[in-house]
Amino acid sequence: MISVERTMVVDRPAEEVLRYLADFGNTPEWDPGTETCTRLDPGPVVEGARWRNTSRFRGRRTELDYLLVQYRPDRLVFTGSNRTVTATDEITIRASGGRTLLVYRASLRFNGLARLASPFLRAEFEWLADAVERRLPVVLEGS
Repeated sequence: MISVERTMVVDRPAEEVLRYLADFGNTPEWDPGTETCTRLDPGPVVEGARWRNTSRFRGRRTELDYLLVQYRPDRLVFTGSNRTVTATDEITIRASGGRTLLVYRASLRFNGLARLASPFLRAEFEWLADAVERRLPVVLEGS
C-alpha cells in the first residue's frame, strides 16, 4: 500500500472548504492527475454519492468509481476502485480563526500482480501529493 499525506492552511472558512471538497466532481480543478470526474447519481452530495473519475498516471488513462463514504463537518472519506487498485481519499478539516487547516491523505492498495509495482510507484505518488499541496490552496482561495 502507498499512503501520502499533506497538510495545508487556506484562507477560507471551514464550511465553504468542506462543501467544495465534498463534491468530488471538483477534483479536476485541484488534482493534476484527474482529467474528468462525473457524478453517477442525481441529488444532493451526501454519503453514498458516486462519481466516475478518469485520471492519467504514467501516460495511461484509468477510471475509478468513487463513493462518498463519510461526510461529517470535520471529515470526508471517499473510496474509489477498479480491478487494479482501491483508493481512499480522506480529508480532515478544522476551523482556525476564519482560516481552515486541511489534511489530505490518499492511500492506494493495489490488487493482484499490480501489488508488485507498489514500491516503485511511491515517488510518483509523492510528486502528485506535492502538486495537490501547491494547487489546492490556490483553488480554494480563489473559489
